[in-house]
Amino acid sequence: MKIFKFLFIAFLAVSFSGFSQTPTDFLSAAFHKSRRDALRAKMPANSVAVVFANSIRNRANDVDYVFHQDPNFYYLTGYREPNGVLVMFSENQTDADGNIYNEILYVQKRDARAEQWNGKRLGVEGAINVLGFSKAMNAEEFVNTTIDFKKFDRIFIEKFNDDYRNSSRNAAEVYDLVVAFKEKSAYNPNNFLSPVKKQVYELVKSTPIENSANVAQVIGRALAYDPSLKNDKDLMQYKEATDAQLKKDLQQKISLKLEAKTNIDQSFLSTNLATLREVKTAEELKLLTKAVRISAIGQVEVMKAMKPHMSETELQGIHEFVYKKYGAEYEGYPSIVGAGNNGCILHYIENNKTAVGNDLVLMDLGAEYRGYTADVTRTIPANGKFTEAQKAIYDIVYKAQEAGIAAYVIGESMAKPNQIARKVVNKGLLKLGIIKSIDEKHPYFPHGTSHHIGLDVHDPGNYGNFEENMVVTMEPGIYIPNGSNCDKKWWGIGIRIEDDILVTKNGPVNLSEEAPRTVQEIEQMMAKKSVLDNFVLPDLDK
Repeated sequence: MKIFKFLFIAFLAVSFSGFSQTPTDFLSAAFHKSRRDALRAKMPANSVAVVFANSIRNRANDVDYVFHQDPNFYYLTGYREPNGVLVMFSENQTDADGNIYNEILYVQKRDARAEQWNGKRLGVEGAINVLGFSKAMNAEEFVNTTIDFKKFDRIFIEKFNDDYRNSSRNAAEVYDLVVAFKEKSAYNPNNFLSPVKKQVYELVKSTPIENSANVAQVIGRALAYDPSLKNDKDLMQYKEATDAQLKKDLQQKISLKLEAKTNIDQSFLSTNLATLREVKTAEELKLLTKAVRISAIGQVEVMKAMKPHMSETELQGIHEFVYKKYGAEYEGYPSIVGAGNNGCILHYIENNKTAVGNDLVLMDLGAEYRGYTADVTRTIPANGKFTEAQKAIYDIVYKAQEAGIAAYVIGESMAKPNQIARKVVNKGLLKLGIIKSIDEKHPYFPHGTSHHIGLDVHDPGNYGNFEENMVVTMEPGIYIPNGSNCDKKWWGIGIRIEDDILVTKNGPVNLSEEAPRTVQEIEQMMAKKSVLDNFVLPDLDK
């Protein structure tokens, strides 16, 4: 009896500890290892891949944005903290003690004071025991690494954004890690010329000095296409120089930049990780499906709760409350809630209209659950009933979406749904007299219909043909802003219907089908009572 009592007390202690109350359904260490193994299998002999964690970004003064991991880094490691580096080798390596390894994860160091303020860190021990790495080190050791990057035939990295914060409080921030890598690998930004810069360099190299004034004019025009050219001191000095000898010297320097060689490759990782990430594993589909269903239920609850007196911000809050209720950590992207003409702004995120009135309300939102992001859009009448004009446009978008979804078939081109939807939209707009011919180029459907979702709301992919276990949006829309060249009765109508479609052997599966889509289904849902109908807060303006 005493043993049972002791075990019961121990069970309660563990159950109510902070650790036991944190989510346990993140991707497994085995998943991340399988992704590293799949990427390594694509790496050529004598190559190394170096992938950096995201940096902390400053919001204002001493307040930072909530940290969000780089999706590729998370995909390969499972590490959700800043200031990390993953180094993967194509072949086994041997350290000074004779230990064999083919990857190293560098993580931020355990620090009791920092953890008191900002939460527990995994550290080296956690990287090994939780994330499953056989070799892990503190990030400081990457700054002082003895890895000879120059011995490899190929070094694979992603393009540096160079927006890393250097707070000077930590000698091993991503900023420092990137600087260390650049020094040890002989990284030279001149090896990675933009197409515009490369063309300009080639023109400078091949043009006789006596004709350099013409080149200066070309450089001036090129700045409109690639503003980063203004940061090239040699090029700008060449553009303004009048001395012939100085121009010759600059021409020689620019020519040498054009001829620079490197073993660093900035395309391999983005290309091959896109190939891996566009097809989801069963473990990924479980989390992504939950994110989508949470988002669809958010749409349902807003349909029931929406009233004309509500603001766009309030409606956004209801969506995001549902997300949090289900344990979703974040929104996958800034929430879009646009009433009336605001719905005609594709990425409208101000959400500051104080009353939605009798307008249509376009709501494009997605929950992020354990890293995976949904993308679901519904457009509904704030007063619960579509007008005849609203219904006419809505039905065109719905028919376009239905026709497009039918093309989500293994082996079909990913461009096909967009082509199908455009034909349906144009035919419908022509019938209503909004456009004059079926082939008229118009601004009422300005975007494509299909993109991958996953760890990013716009997940990377190669956009070839549909494959089994891809999850791709289908989102046709019609937007007729005020002042458009058509009958005023259509002005201010912006409609998008977006669903997340799983490609299977048995045809397309709509993961977000719980959110009503037809006019009749939406009006029926909006007639239902909401649990928030009696949720009234004090008036703070009285």
